[in-house]
Amino acid sequence: MDKRIWLIFVLMIAIIFISGCVGHTKEQTANETNETNETNIIANETNETINEANETNITGEGYNPIIDPADFVSQVDNKYYPLVPGTTFSYEGTADNEAETNEMIVTNQTKVILGVTTIVIWDRVFDAEGDLSEETYDWYAQDKDGNVWYFGEDSKSYDAGKVVSTAGSWEAGVNNAKPGMIMTANPQIGDSWRQEYLKGEAEDMGEILGISESVTVPSGTYHNCIKTKDWTPLEPDVIENKYYCPDVGVVLTDMVQGGSEKSELVNITTD
Repeated sequence: MDKRIWLIFVLMIAIIFISGCVGHTKEQTANETNETNETNIIANETNETINEANETNITGEGYNPIIDPADFVSQVDNKYYPLVPGTTFSYEGTADNEAETNEMIVTNQTKVILGVTTIVIWDRVFDAEGDLSEETYDWYAQDKDGNVWYFGEDSKSYDAGKVVSTAGSWEAGVNNAKPGMIMTANPQIGDSWRQEYLKGEAEDMGEILGISESVTVPSGTYHNCIKTKDWTPLEPDVIENKYYCPDVGVVLTDMVQGGSEKSELVNITTD
């Protein structure tokens, strides 16, 4: 065979081979690009879901806890928030740089809300002169799993013996108000939840910051306590830390941002 014809033949074979390789590479690149696009789409959808969940948590839109009276029990014996009728918790502290005292009584009274029988807590705050400045009736109940739910409050602020405000009052089931949780059965660091919900009026939220805290207050030293961050989107610059201790409940409330309020447990008595 003529050498020139042989060279032309070899070149044609080479061109066909190279063309096939290039085509395969383009196809592979296209497939990889499609896979990357699909991955990005899935990631974007996941982020959108997370953002929607966070938005629900912050705004309350879509927040709709299911309350079945059959899921609740008559007592509140959560390890970190026990409410035994006849128990009085006495606190001392400061608010706006003024001394105040706080007395919280677990009454024998009950109130039925959304079909659930709740325990009534009578909570009163007195100023430095011993005058009543705030009075609240709170309603709590515990479900079968051990979670403590908050069903609302009837709150009044006083000045010179007269009611001057009922701001913050709400009751689950009234005006679209919804119950929240005060303490879960098995709190873990990072857990967060709504404590209450009435849009624009009661939107407190809680988050677990620690589960093995030690704290000393006038009533004693406590260990293995739960530390929470309490806040509300209605006052985003205000943050409180609360310490819930085993078999006692709240022993310390400390405003760490937006003010200087503080309340410490001084004494517990039981009738």
